[in-house]
Amino acid sequence: MTVDDHMSAEIRPSHVRLLPWKGPEGKRAHLITDGTRTPLSLLADRIENQQIETATVIVGLVQPALAEDATLTSDELRGIAGRLIESLRDVLNIAESRGQRIPAYEGSDPE
Repeated sequence: MTVDDHMSAEIRPSHVRLLPWKGPEGKRAHLITDGTRTPLSLLADRIENQQIETATVIVGLVQPALAEDATLTSDELRGIAGRLIESLRDVLNIAESRGQRIPAYEGSDPE
């Protein structure tokens, strides 16, 4: 193994994590690490937990507002739908990020 081979093996990233925020130009942001915890990965963990808590609160607030006897205006319904969609996007992003970090079963088919 040459020095260059050894160096490139040391800095080769082994973990790519989808982050819970957008990067420049509104594109998806990723953290590339060697798998060790970093301040940025811990921040991402905290933000994901906050997003899940926020989604839980929103669902709890919306359920009674959508009861059969509720009389909501179209603007109120649009506002509710907007918040639910925003929370659903956050939670789906978290699910995708965490799913990418789950190791495959041994001996399983890649499908």
